[in-house]
Amino acid sequence: MSPLLTIMVFSFWNCTFIDLTMVSFSSFKEYIGQYHLTNKINDLMGLFSKKASKYYPDIIIFLVMIPIISGINYYLTYSKIELNWYLVYRYTIDTLQGYLAWLAVRELILFLDKKLPYEAGLLKRILMQWVTTTMLGLFIIAASTEVLSIIFIGKWAPIDFYTTDMVIIGIWFFFINAIYLGLYYYNTLKRAELKIAAEPQIKSDGYKVKEGKREIIIDFEDLAGFYVDQEYSVVLDNKGKSYYTLESLDNIGKLIPKDTFFRLNRKFILNRSAIVGFERIENGKLSVLTKKDNTFPSEITVSRDKAPLFKKWF
Repeated sequence: MSPLLTIMVFSFWNCTFIDLTMVSFSSFKEYIGQYHLTNKINDLMGLFSKKASKYYPDIIIFLVMIPIISGINYYLTYSKIELNWYLVYRYTIDTLQGYLAWLAVRELILFLDKKLPYEAGLLKRILMQWVTTTMLGLFIIAASTEVLSIIFIGKWAPIDFYTTDMVIIGIWFFFINAIYLGLYYYNTLKRAELKIAAEPQIKSDGYKVKEGKREIIIDFEDLAGFYVDQEYSVVLDNKGKSYYTLESLDNIGKLIPKDTFFRLNRKFILNRSAIVGFERIENGKLSVLTKKDNTFPSEITVSRDKAPLFKKWF
């Protein structure tokens, strides 16, 4: 069997094993669904969902890619490849090392999303991510290789591991970062397209409320705003009529046009038409003045943090 064909066989075997494992895992989850462990399993399975990460579907991509990368590395590194148990051992170890390094790199990328987002400086973020992820990935590969070499062979890894293998692996980390950058902007673009497509529908549909056994839609221009009353949210129209809903103000805020409504604080969302003006009060806060012909307080306080956003919106 040729070296390339041998590697292809083992790559196919590894990918097939992953697929079977995921199917078995789903069956296991279904079997124990009645127990509390289901919540933990749902969290784990949630990693594969579109909403779990701005880099979706990176997990699926690299679960499949890493065994293939290990196979290519093996083919480029060794001139003579024979199908035996040593090949199985080496290929499996290399693949597991690849998964370990990738998981660490992924966590670092998610950490950088919080500390140095792309919007704060694209070039700086790309350079920082490429350097730090490559260093972290190479360190994990080198450290684990040295430990395994000492345990199983009794000596340090040969010098050609650093002059050949590590160079090839370093190049792969460049492509891994390119994939993550591409996934980030692809998902960002898709979310923007969905938001643009949904905005006209949001503006035209209005807000749905219940009136007895009926469900009706009130045009946004006919709504004065929303406020919290104990565990309920209240929808108030321009005629002073109230409708109770279990939706939180956070969820309501996602369903209404941002140019028409503003979240003043934790208790109130008001339509622009319900606001007369505002005045500055202590510590940079604002006091928003409302129309007298509605049930809202005549003055509603806006925090110092939200004050600039309100003034820009108003």
